[in-house]
Amino acid sequence: MFIVIVGEEGGRANEFEQALADFGLGWDVRWLPDAAAALALPNDRPVDVVVCDLRVGNQQGPALLAQMRAHHSDAVRILLVDEGQGADLSQALEVAHRLLRKPLDAGELIEAVESVIELRELLDNEQLKQAIGRIGSLPPPPRLYVELTRLMQDPESSSAQIGEVLSQDPVIAAKVLRLCNSAYFSAGRVVTDVRAAVTRLGLQTIQRLVLATEAFSGSGVVNGIDREAMQDRALRTSRLAAQLLGGPSAELAATAGLLAEVGMLLPGVRIPGREPEHADTGDGPHYAEAGAYLLGLWGLPMPIVEAVASHHEPSRMRMSGFWVGGAVHVASALVCDTPVDENYLRAVGLIDRLPRWRSMAEELAEAA
Repeated sequence: MFIVIVGEEGGRANEFEQALADFGLGWDVRWLPDAAAALALPNDRPVDVVVCDLRVGNQQGPALLAQMRAHHSDAVRILLVDEGQGADLSQALEVAHRLLRKPLDAGELIEAVESVIELRELLDNEQLKQAIGRIGSLPPPPRLYVELTRLMQDPESSSAQIGEVLSQDPVIAAKVLRLCNSAYFSAGRVVTDVRAAVTRLGLQTIQRLVLATEAFSGSGVVNGIDREAMQDRALRTSRLAAQLLGGPSAELAATAGLLAEVGMLLPGVRIPGREPEHADTGDGPHYAEAGAYLLGLWGLPMPIVEAVASHHEPSRMRMSGFWVGGAVHVASALVCDTPVDENYLRAVGLIDRLPRWRSMAEELAEAA
């Protein structure tokens, strides 16, 4: 693992070396003073991770990451930001896969890099990594979703604060209210205030609604897929997956179900079963794996990434038994009217539940 850190205080290198030794990690970390040194790295030495400040000398960090992408397309790009720099991140989120706080913390970097290693082990496909790396219009991490995640991790955050953040984006606020008052979530009383929506639905549901709105933003048809229809399927799949799994992992299943088809919006992916002009030609990565790789780079938990990657083929999952991936497979198949892998359900001993699950899917469809 070759990690390049640009612009950070090199005097902290000993601290990082000790942290790596404590974790038993033999990673090669190179501290470079400026952008020129980073761009001078030989192209035949693969860079696995590049980390830089929002500003490196006279150059903007996002511009450096964009240049590094051109030379090392499959490198994970991490940007370091100070508190209060959120307003400056619109350009950054177009080229950075992860955002970490400044000053750089060894533990946070190790956790971020290890999650990437786990992701690459899951999706060990060189063609996939290169294809994703070459996509210039790779969707950035959803800005509002990232901000909500940060607030939810702060025990002092209130529903009023979260409502205020949502209200700063009129489009998001309007769509959240519309979704809150839809048949999926409505309890019969119209909600007209964003803060009331937060209180009524709960933080995790609001977070998923925002994620759906940002992940499927835009209008019209992409890759033969209608975005509005996709979002409708995503919401139903999310609710059904949570109901099928239940228990403490229901939230993971709900988020994975929400994002199962997000890879279809990426250019150059294979989408089996599309119309002839969008047919499975054998070129490019499968949309499920491409979407999972993107979510992994965004920093979503590995159970979600694995479920998205394998929802169309549950027998590939590393996790034995029926867990997040199994619930998303069944929910997605029932909502999208595609075949359920009955051999998989027999293997995990749950084939007898399929008729009931079909009824649950039908009830959700009638409520839409």
